[in-house]
Amino acid sequence: MRAVRFHEHGGPDVLTVEDIEEPEPGHGEVVVEAGAVGVNPVDTYFREGAYPVPDLPFVPGSDFAGTVVSVGEGVEEFAFGDRVFGTGLGNGRSGTYAEQVVAPVEMLAHLPEDVALADAAALALVGTTAWQALVHHADVEPGETVLIHGGSGGVGHVAIQLAETMGARVVATASPDHHEALEELGADAVFDYRRDDLERILSEEGAPDVILDTHMDRYLQLNANVAADGARIVGVGNDTAEGGFDDIGVTKSKELRYQFMSMFNTRDQSAVLARLADLLLRGDVAPVLHETYSLENADEAQRSVLHDSFVGKLVLSP
Repeated sequence: MRAVRFHEHGGPDVLTVEDIEEPEPGHGEVVVEAGAVGVNPVDTYFREGAYPVPDLPFVPGSDFAGTVVSVGEGVEEFAFGDRVFGTGLGNGRSGTYAEQVVAPVEMLAHLPEDVALADAAALALVGTTAWQALVHHADVEPGETVLIHGGSGGVGHVAIQLAETMGARVVATASPDHHEALEELGADAVFDYRRDDLERILSEEGAPDVILDTHMDRYLQLNANVAADGARIVGVGNDTAEGGFDDIGVTKSKELRYQFMSMFNTRDQSAVLARLADLLLRGDVAPVLHETYSLENADEAQRSVLHDSFVGKLVLSP
């Protein structure tokens, strides 16, 4: 089969398409013929060497959707021919940029026939992240105000839809080019993240009860300043390794709760994916597919996911 691998850490140019042996499922695993593969910023961190890989050469990628073609011992939940999707690979084990993917059953969920493979692959990681942030950690309630930084990103644009579906009022930050698109996805107000008076305008909009921060190294103090008393602030992403407060006292006076998380720590991931599949089927949450690439152009996809400005997700089509 064909797979994208890197033999050394470096820029996107280290990614190469190679013919390798088809995988065999171990105990509790299945092999999936991938129909679509999601592209996420975290994929590039493993390629660059910022996150460790178990060995080289290595296949990157976390998300996938396709059809089960082989079932390992001890597997009862899935059978040959089942449509499935999953996430969480590429971290400590071979990833998903390939024509076939081997995955443990706890990283999978069944996919309804009426859901496109590309939509499922695009949603898996970012949907699980948004779910963990808003449902599991923040426990958003109807009528609350949710502020989402980076609303046009993979996590952000799905979190807008999820929060709106949960009955929340949604405020987001994004580039002005994307404001209209985010409003169509369910945001009640969208502001330019580059505004010099961003803190003031967010405060005037109404103190958020929940903040989803995809740039937590930038906004720790701003979040504290604009948050409502007792707000829950969930950090899911950062651009640098540093971050801090100029006045940490406000966090105590408001009794704010901070939760920093990683999707890879999700418990009962299969159950979360199953709920996301239901939301996809009903049309309550759907990823925006910005562009589809071939495996041969995975390097261009990884460049784009880090450096281009767009709403939604990128996918590979094996």
